[in-house]
Amino acid sequence: MNLLADASRSIDPWALHIHVDVIAVVALLVGGYLTALRRLGPRLAPAGQPVATTRQRVQFFSGAGMLFVFAFWPIHDIAEDYLFSVHMLQHNVFSLIMTALLLLGTPAWLLSWVIRPIVPLLRKLTRPLPATLLFNGFIAVSHAAVWVNYTASHELAHFGAHLGLVFVSAVMWLPVIHRLPELPVMSSPVRMIYLFMQSVLPNVPTAFLVFTETGVYSWYVNAPRVFGIGGVEDQQTAGAIMKVGGTMIIWTTIVVMFFRWYAESERDKGDVLTVADVEREFARSTAPAGD
Repeated sequence: MNLLADASRSIDPWALHIHVDVIAVVALLVGGYLTALRRLGPRLAPAGQPVATTRQRVQFFSGAGMLFVFAFWPIHDIAEDYLFSVHMLQHNVFSLIMTALLLLGTPAWLLSWVIRPIVPLLRKLTRPLPATLLFNGFIAVSHAAVWVNYTASHELAHFGAHLGLVFVSAVMWLPVIHRLPELPVMSSPVRMIYLFMQSVLPNVPTAFLVFTETGVYSWYVNAPRVFGIGGVEDQQTAGAIMKVGGTMIIWTTIVVMFFRWYAESERDKGDVLTVADVEREFARSTAPAGD
């Protein structure tokens, strides 16, 4: 534990704190997006198509707005210094909503241009098994007491942890949201199974938090109390947010995908899903690119 950081933690969570770094990151993100649409779009976007649809722009700016709201005062300060439950809410939003919105709002031509330098790496990471292990492995490690106590009490480490969370979340969402020719493609049934796994594996750290009867994270247990929530109750609430909130988001996505896939199947009466179809598509999705 960093005693200096602990001593400098304000006893007033509502004291206004202007996070210049958050303003800079959001401005860079939005400015880069608009600049790319204006300068690269006319050259890289498919002929006859807009550089970005209105829906894509709304999705991207919604993601950027969500980043600003949940990374700025007061949510940032309460999440970092006082309540682990708000910290968990913040991470759920970053990983399951904000990152998805930013990817949805990025046109395929722009995303292909952005990922060009790391395409070989992403080809390996965005297959179902590596993506699942990477995302859930990061989530598991980020719930370790030493990780939480250190990153919460060190601003730079906390920023790095958020960058890591966004990266692994992007890897997890990428094969679901985009079907880029450069990357492995999952069929609709495989994508639904893949997403279901993302809601099941986090149950281990979730159960650990929900049923804990002692304070696990000293940084939050020793923090000044906010809203009258005790340290143990705070951690139990965090587990419930992770379980209920995360599961609802992912399962809602699966339901939407299922009805879209069903509608597409109805338009093609010959497309009947069988167990063999799922096994074949899963094997194809997990095979290394080029096989």
